[in-house]
Amino acid sequence: MYSIEVNNLTKKFGSFVSVDHINFKVKKGEIFGFLGANGAGKSTTIKMLCGILEPTEGDALVGGFSIKSESELVKKNIGYMSQRFSLYNDLSVSENIEFFGGVYGIEKELLKEREKWVLEIAGLQGKEKVLTASLPGGIKQRLALGTAVIHKPGIVFLDEPTSGVDPVSRRAFWDLINSLSESGTTVFVTTHYLEEAEYCGNIILINAGKLIAEGNSKELKSKYLTNTILEIECTPVIDSLSILEKASFVDETSIFGNQIHIIVNDKYTGKEQIKSLLQAKNITVKSIENIIPSLEDVFIHLLEKN
Repeated sequence: MYSIEVNNLTKKFGSFVSVDHINFKVKKGEIFGFLGANGAGKSTTIKMLCGILEPTEGDALVGGFSIKSESELVKKNIGYMSQRFSLYNDLSVSENIEFFGGVYGIEKELLKEREKWVLEIAGLQGKEKVLTASLPGGIKQRLALGTAVIHKPGIVFLDEPTSGVDPVSRRAFWDLINSLSESGTTVFVTTHYLEEAEYCGNIILINAGKLIAEGNSKELKSKYLTNTILEIECTPVIDSLSILEKASFVDETSIFGNQIHIIVNDKYTGKEQIKSLLQAKNITVKSIENIIPSLEDVFIHLLEKN
């Protein structure tokens, strides 16, 4: 039933605890989102689950193999793609595919078949001899994913795979992820684009090495944000934020572009209360709207609480 089972997994670097006794399970074939700020412990966790980094305490089963005692078997049965695309820029498209096929021990005849598939999903048919360094970011990204799963692993780890890629290419990349999941592949993905996490069937939030929340997008929003959230468009924004932070009816504030999001408490009486407060300080209020919380609202809320 589960592709990954994590039990009290811990990693210490000297006195610093990077990952602190975490526990979770990932179902077979699901897209699993692993979210956290920089330095939260995401990449360290992935490296342990891939058998690259030995845990200080605890263990995990990945594809049924222990990361502590069977790390080589773990490596043979997973795919991995880092935020740096995992490709060799000085090799051609075809040479990269053949290299990774060789690493995974794919026989020559089967490799020809798999190479066709990789070229197809990357949109590189007829461009086998093109130098990888010359490819646009989105195309290179799809090629990297293709080489990561060329051996048809049951589990693929994607560490910030869409970092630095334009929104259209990110959408196309997620279409590929969905097709992998539909074919039965378990996809374990980290991302700092919280709108991408909406595509995940289950999500875990990690902060300072500890797991602080788990659930799908709807569950996270309903469980952790029960108070009213308002979006305020006003100028100047920074002055408005400072005023609202001190208001007794406001529990939390955050900036989203040119808008401010606030979470209010039971001292909040209505939008006129906000207008009066800001206008008394010569703030121009353009709009105040009740909004449905985003995952980013949840994420910020949980980070502030922890």
